[in-house]
Amino acid sequence: MEQNILDCVIVGSGPSGFTAAIYAARADLKPELYTGLEPGGQLTTTTEVDNFPGYPAGITGPEMMMDLQKQAERFETKVHYEMITKAEFSKENGGVHKLYAGNKEIFAKTVIISTGATAKYLGLDDEKKYAGGGVSACATCDGFFYRGKDVVVVGAGDTAAEEATYLAKLTKKVTMLVRKDVFRASKAMIHRVENTPNIEVKFHHELIGIEGENSLVERAVVINNQTNETSTVDVEGIFIAIGHKPNTDIFVGQIDLDENGYILTEKGSTRTNLPGVFAAGDVQDHIYRQAITAAGSGCMAAMDAEKYLAELH
Repeated sequence: MEQNILDCVIVGSGPSGFTAAIYAARADLKPELYTGLEPGGQLTTTTEVDNFPGYPAGITGPEMMMDLQKQAERFETKVHYEMITKAEFSKENGGVHKLYAGNKEIFAKTVIISTGATAKYLGLDDEKKYAGGGVSACATCDGFFYRGKDVVVVGAGDTAAEEATYLAKLTKKVTMLVRKDVFRASKAMIHRVENTPNIEVKFHHELIGIEGENSLVERAVVINNQTNETSTVDVEGIFIAIGHKPNTDIFVGQIDLDENGYILTEKGSTRTNLPGVFAAGDVQDHIYRQAITAAGSGCMAAMDAEKYLAELH
């Protein structure tokens, strides 16, 4: 059986994947996109998206992903509701990359990885119960909804310090829950927290539960892990800021990753260390992590793939 070698396969379906598909399809690369387990990516877990340009009235995350998918399909992107479970990349310039969706084998001249990152949660049942009702893992996405209200930030690293100082500008008060007696954040970030009057830091405190009517957050239940004393904090928003995990497990050992598992790309491009393999969106960006920056890097990846293919001929 002759193998069908595709010009471009896109792995992942958030803003970066669908934008890459739109650009690749318009460049006549006939891309095929594999959505993975969470079609639409992290944005489908977000209710309102108010900061994506071009939507003056805002839009929900799932609706926006449907729009992006329809646009990609309009230019004949083939969307597969399947997950890529294994990858065997070629190291040769012009080599053929092999991907697996279960037992199905897929051959491609270029691969754009846009598998994103998953926010880490504490693992409390209440986090799921109140998701979209006051529990968030992204202050820049959702902070606006808590203007003038009280919120909690869970975490001790740079992410938590950044989220807390960002939220402090919008909210009445931020209570930071830090599990140990010290921050893990950089000195500069710690100074920013300490110099923000409406941030209160509770060291040795952990979130153990969330309370509220109608799946809306009203209180955080916390424990002092030194005294085992439990108490509640009246808040309307709880931000879990314990980091993200890039979805790169299946690429370990083949693609250069940083110490946290993010794909390393060449500065100013989406090229990885392997010819014909590109990475876009949150899987390679742990700094900005926004829908708009992911979409921008998806566009770059498609253009990089197109250029790579053109130079092979």
